[in-house]
Amino acid sequence: LLDDDAANIVVAVVGTFAQRLDLRRRQIRKTTMGSITLQNVSKTFGEVSVIPSIDLQINDGEFAVFVGPSGCGKSTLLRLIAGLEDVSGGKILIDGVDATDKAPSQRGLAMVFQSYALYPHMSVRSNIGFPLKMAGMDKADIDRKVNDAAKILNLTDYLERKPRNLSGGQRQRVAIGRAIVRSPECFLFDEPLSNLDAALRVNMRLEITQLHQQLKATSIYVTHDQLEAMQMGDKIVVMNHGVVEQFGRPQEIYDWPATKFVAKFIGSPAMNFLEFDGMIGNGADSIDLSGQTVQVPVTRQGAKGRLTLGVRPEHIHFSDASEFRGRVIATEYLGTTQIVTMSTANGVLKARISSHKAVIPGDLIGLEFDARTLTIFTEERGLALLSQANEGVLRHG
Repeated sequence: LLDDDAANIVVAVVGTFAQRLDLRRRQIRKTTMGSITLQNVSKTFGEVSVIPSIDLQINDGEFAVFVGPSGCGKSTLLRLIAGLEDVSGGKILIDGVDATDKAPSQRGLAMVFQSYALYPHMSVRSNIGFPLKMAGMDKADIDRKVNDAAKILNLTDYLERKPRNLSGGQRQRVAIGRAIVRSPECFLFDEPLSNLDAALRVNMRLEITQLHQQLKATSIYVTHDQLEAMQMGDKIVVMNHGVVEQFGRPQEIYDWPATKFVAKFIGSPAMNFLEFDGMIGNGADSIDLSGQTVQVPVTRQGAKGRLTLGVRPEHIHFSDASEFRGRVIATEYLGTTQIVTMSTANGVLKARISSHKAVIPGDLIGLEFDARTLTIFTEERGLALLSQANEGVLRHG
């Protein structure tokens, strides 16, 4: 048996060793932390299937944005990852470890909500440090972590204020600070800027992007704003009716949409759709549009029937030599550019051109398209035909 002094020494040594071992484990885990893998994940509410089946891989350090219209399942998918909803099928892996049945507190994730969820009677310091206090952390360590987070978020001068004395942007930064101090494996943002006015949203987008670059932590961000998604995400997950329509880098998705839904949802103005009846073979490089030959990227598959030619507004050029014409309906002045809306034999389209070009309603204008940028969609499911231009994205995206 040990006397009291010897026992205390043993306890201290064992405690120190345990702390160092835990630190070492966290350091090792830090090198591989943050990846999120969804394997055939589905969710039903009674008889209603809100997420039929999703497979998705978000790598360590990526900023992934779930975007889509209201009711598309993006927030539900985020809640499944957080553990706030039970999956109906499939697996969720965090750092390669099955977390499907783990409680939210055991997943190592931190969530920032739309509503801030701050305690009104607590100071900023107490709000940020509250999860650490509940975890039983030493007060000195809590203060250090809170001060570090406040410095990152420019909240040092506001630590003793109550939430009611803060602006909307400052309250959202407090909510983010409460997530930061937990040193999570992944940040989950559920439409955190939707309560802010337009000017403040722009500033907060920049702040969150800079924060991600500084912390280099995996982040998943939910929004219905396609502009927000394009500006902030390393990768974008475009969702519709619980289905992932396309997953990839913003530029890839904008340039080469996989479906008509993506082409219409991403971009402002959206991609133009010109419908035509015809047949296009594998290896073709042109189509017939109202009797006019239009060059397109060399196709890698054929189709026939009702087809759609997709063209972005900035890829339409005015040309007196072109016999494919549009009549101007309206113009929208946007400063350096203007949006010209025209009617054609194949549908209405919008062109983005310089505001210095004089255009008035009623003008009949010849139109040319940049052949390298065009996409052809089938009527069935609205899928994009593979072409020499988009196959690198659509085969691997």
